[in-house]
Amino acid sequence: MTKTLRKATKAPPPPKNYVHGTARERLQQFWDIFSKDDTVLVVINADPDALASAMAVKRLLRYRVKNVVIAHPNEIRRMNNVTMVQRLKIPLERLGNVKTGDFSKIVMVDSQPNHLPCFEKLKIDAVIDHHPIVVEWLFPFVDIRPDYGATASIMVEYLRASGIKMSSDLATALFYAIKVDTNNFEKSSRLADGIAFRYLFDLANRDLVRKFELTDLRRSELRYFSVGLKNLKYSKRRYYSHIGKVSSPDVLVIVADFLNHVGEIDWVFVSGLYNEKLVVIFRCDGYRKNAGKLAARSFGSLGSAGGHKQAARAEVPLKNLEMGDKEFTSESLRRLIMRHI
Repeated sequence: MTKTLRKATKAPPPPKNYVHGTARERLQQFWDIFSKDDTVLVVINADPDALASAMAVKRLLRYRVKNVVIAHPNEIRRMNNVTMVQRLKIPLERLGNVKTGDFSKIVMVDSQPNHLPCFEKLKIDAVIDHHPIVVEWLFPFVDIRPDYGATASIMVEYLRASGIKMSSDLATALFYAIKVDTNNFEKSSRLADGIAFRYLFDLANRDLVRKFELTDLRRSELRYFSVGLKNLKYSKRRYYSHIGKVSSPDVLVIVADFLNHVGEIDWVFVSGLYNEKLVVIFRCDGYRKNAGKLAARSFGSLGSAGGHKQAARAEVPLKNLEMGDKEFTSESLRRLIMRHI
């Protein structure tokens, strides 16, 4: 029996303006775009990875530019992130309060200009990120590595190449960021993430990281557990619960994760209303199941929906549900899911 041999093909080379080489070479190319007189704005969509990476950029540029300011457009509401900012005393500005034209250089980390409309208006000089590349960015410096689990891992490589001694606060932020973005290495990651994590292990304040991880709720949000349990529906090893109006979609995530701890349950669906949208959180064990695909099948035609095998999310404008005067309930949620499961 003959075999058809396929000619080996090389992977396409990275765009010419994207940096490559050793960590030291990449770092030097980053440093080369700045001068002593530069005032630098670091722009992020604030979450642990973005916050830690911005702190790293600020440390790398401390003695190389005149000033560095970190700014974010989003409101930081999630208590884990609020606690991280407060305990590490991370200096932040709201992007809307900053005159971007006053800065000679703008650096974007853990994001790309297409992620938010307000980012598209900025004149970017450098991007460092780990999210998928949607378009080829033509900026002076671009280091995007979609195979990395966290931007913080890239920043650790830069810091190690620089020879700079990390403070405990910076190491703690980077350590926590890698934990969050790799979901404790349960999500996609590579060896570089593990190497960065191990390097930080003895430098970070792991007790403080534990505090970040445990701080999920405000006292006022405890009532959502009561509502969620009261409205809980059970059917065929699945939990459904509609909580109603919530102060933040993060509450739905916390309730769904809590219900997902029940051993006899294969699927958890928790929904709520936020900003004239129905938000649905999907949870499962990921074994022969795919929460992301189910979310897309159930709500993709009505709004945005998707995620990973174990966890997913859908957001649907209420006007697209065509409920009329009917109130959305846990039973409504069950019926919508059952059409596609």
